[in-house]
Amino acid sequence: MIPSRVEETLPELAPFVHAVQARRPDDGTWCEAWTVRDVLVHQTGNAEELARVLQAFLDGSPVETRGFDREEPYRRMSDTELWAAFLSRCEKLTEVAAAAALDLPPDTEVMWTGRSVTVPFFAEHMREELILHRWDLTGDDRTAVQSLTEPWMTEHSVVSVGRPLLEKGRTGLDLGPEGRIEGRLRTPGMDDVVVTADAAGAGIRLAAPEGPATIESDAAVRVLLLWGRRPADPSRWHSSAGPETLLPVRALLGGY
Repeated sequence: MIPSRVEETLPELAPFVHAVQARRPDDGTWCEAWTVRDVLVHQTGNAEELARVLQAFLDGSPVETRGFDREEPYRRMSDTELWAAFLSRCEKLTEVAAAAALDLPPDTEVMWTGRSVTVPFFAEHMREELILHRWDLTGDDRTAVQSLTEPWMTEHSVVSVGRPLLEKGRTGLDLGPEGRIEGRLRTPGMDDVVVTADAAGAGIRLAAPEGPATIESDAAVRVLLLWGRRPADPSRWHSSAGPETLLPVRALLGGY
């Protein structure tokens, strides 16, 4: 049973829980090389770290964000212990987010993974993680598509997460000192997502549609592409750009 206050803050928690419970811990997922248990370990670490960083800021003793080595203690737990830890960490994050909402203006800046985010980011980012990693378990079912389509998911991915989404892909590209790539991901009725990369770094922003799109898709697919994933049905996205344009953009997004 998920407490009502936790469901109110993390409405995507229950669908994620049901998706996990419908599968075996060692089943594979759409997240390459991860099992269902790996996904649950990752989510437990996410909830713990989001709460830890926000709580430390509330206490007046800010801390650096830890890397994914924070997940190691959970890998050593039994399945029963891991499940209890996951639900406990989500509840703790809910409590810390509620305390922060009471004590801090919403535009208060807090450091997270080397960049500045605002107080609402912490609960919202866990919601994003629950949606994305539920898709890793279920693929393109109705719940996943509806959640990924929500406009806030695009805004969170672009504005709140931003460049970290592209850094892994950028480092794998041989751009050279003068090389530069730019792509426009277009969804009808919405701003384009513009991604760029050169020797100095990567960029991502929302912009009014202009010129030809590199990739056209629905909103749910676009979020998946931003996170280095691809939908099960390839007909849900298309491109009129040639390989010389499309392939580098997809590589930047971590899709190839």
